[in-house]
Amino acid sequence: MRSKYTYPLVLGAIVLALDLATKLWVLSSGLRYESLTVIPGFFDLVYVLNKGAAFGFLGDQSIDWQRPFFICTSLLACGVIVYLLKIGYGNEPLASTGLGLLLGGAVGNLIDRIRIGYVVDFLDFSIAGWHWPAFNVADIGISCGVTILLISFYITERRVRRSGNDRHEREDS
Repeated sequence: MRSKYTYPLVLGAIVLALDLATKLWVLSSGLRYESLTVIPGFFDLVYVLNKGAAFGFLGDQSIDWQRPFFICTSLLACGVIVYLLKIGYGNEPLASTGLGLLLGGAVGNLIDRIRIGYVVDFLDFSIAGWHWPAFNVADIGISCGVTILLISFYITERRVRRSGNDRHEREDS
């Protein structure tokens, strides 16, 4: 019998392993000193140390409290994810997937913050003059996990409302 934790923890471990492996590759590849154009005008590999949150939010170098703040926030997020799994929210396949992706991404960026005080970002996209801030595999896990969780919340809410309406209709008959 598999535990309700198995799938989201394995998925989180996969995201974490991919995140750590790609960051290790970036750190050992020489990208610290130059960028590598993969698709001209669209995709580059770069080396960015991000002190802030997603997409550089609160990344001002003069702010000293980001590191402890984001470490605590990441730990809190991990605790909430484990709590949601414990109370059974992860029993839904979409929710379980979202929680696993989110957990892997949160732990990946948490390790960077603890280890070096920054998050290593290296995926750099731009199109038609618009530039997206650099990000990493952990950020992909977090973004996809949050999106999947929102979809899961929406589906669950619709299901609850529908079952509530069905119950009221039966009571009225």
